[in-house]
Amino acid sequence: MDPVTHGITGALLSKGYFSDRYGKAATFALVLGAVFPDIDITADLVTRDPLAIVKYHRAITHSFVALPVFAFLLALLTRALLPTMRRKYERWRDVESPPLGILTLIYGIGIASHIILDGMTSFGTRMWYPLSSRRVAWDLLFIIDVSFTAIILIPQILAWIYPAGPESSRDVPKSRSRALRMWLIFTASTFVFWLAGRAAGYPFHFWVAVVVVVLLAGLFFGPGIRGWGFLVERAVWCQAGIVAMVAYLFGCALAHHSAMLRVRTFADDNRIPAERMAALPIPPSLLDWGDAIRTSDGLYEAQFDLRSENPPFFWYVPDSPPDPYIGRALQLPSVELYLQFARFPGIHSFQRAGWHYVDFGENRFSDGRHRSPQPFTYRVVFDGAGDLLDEGWLTNGMLQQRLRNMVPQQHLPKSPPKTKP
Repeated sequence: MDPVTHGITGALLSKGYFSDRYGKAATFALVLGAVFPDIDITADLVTRDPLAIVKYHRAITHSFVALPVFAFLLALLTRALLPTMRRKYERWRDVESPPLGILTLIYGIGIASHIILDGMTSFGTRMWYPLSSRRVAWDLLFIIDVSFTAIILIPQILAWIYPAGPESSRDVPKSRSRALRMWLIFTASTFVFWLAGRAAGYPFHFWVAVVVVVLLAGLFFGPGIRGWGFLVERAVWCQAGIVAMVAYLFGCALAHHSAMLRVRTFADDNRIPAERMAALPIPPSLLDWGDAIRTSDGLYEAQFDLRSENPPFFWYVPDSPPDPYIGRALQLPSVELYLQFARFPGIHSFQRAGWHYVDFGENRFSDGRHRSPQPFTYRVVFDGAGDLLDEGWLTNGMLQQRLRNMVPQQHLPKSPPKTKP
């Protein structure tokens, strides 16, 4: 899950249950706790290891085992820094820290929300590290789910548009202006996502975008009718948002169950000896899914819309036949680590101008069009004698512009050796 959504989730939880009693400090703590686990991405800044995102990301900071320690340390740090913040910044002048135990609990809830949401994505997270390095992935949400983000953000916006209070303090023109601005922003965002989905190969019907815009108008302007929105406390708006969030996740779980039935039916009907199978969420909505089946020699994949009554079409992507170079690559510690991360890897071995290449592709994030390379594609390069030349993420396979060298003594030449005619 993206950090912005994590932060919005933390704010929603705080405003729903803690802010009225513990004030701004509670919101600060819950938002910080909700984004804190992703501090592990800084490992990539202090290490040259290209596999840092696999080795360090979503490990100790995303662990329920370490959660109490991090929550307590963050609470201590907050209480230590708050007096300085009150002296330096006017807006913090009246902010008081909750008791240490309560503050630790608030930080813990924020960190726990991050761990749980990451566990709902296909990327997964090692939520019991270091007791277990197994990645928990419930496959309910895509890594970036704009519907989920909107569901947890809109209740907070509504509480801002229609602040509760005495009738004399209501500023109806100001609220109407806020509602209009938010509706225009969300409307523009809807059509931007519609265009981006078409460009990225994840299109949805134009009429769906129109329906979303109409629903947004009802949400933003409806509470202004007869002023009933001003009667709703901020905590109630946010608690309703939490209920909507849980309902959406429940809908994702039902959709996942339906998608899993399809992949199991295909495997059973075709007597496929599956080593692993899963239903993976894909954009743009909870009705779009990809099924994957890993066998000993290849991968079956399908993408479909749950609204379609036709059974999904599966295509088969075979691994390259075993060869000495695949065998050598599989013995590398880096490849072993990569395969601990990859749930649906594909193996492609080929020769080009005297060099031998072995590519490991992670089809969990495939868009079904098999453009080369797919995200998280790892390449190993051997010379003609079978000696390792280089290894690392393939160009654009991890948003890298070139192969990141992992062999300290050897470097890949700029071009393959020319073969004799």
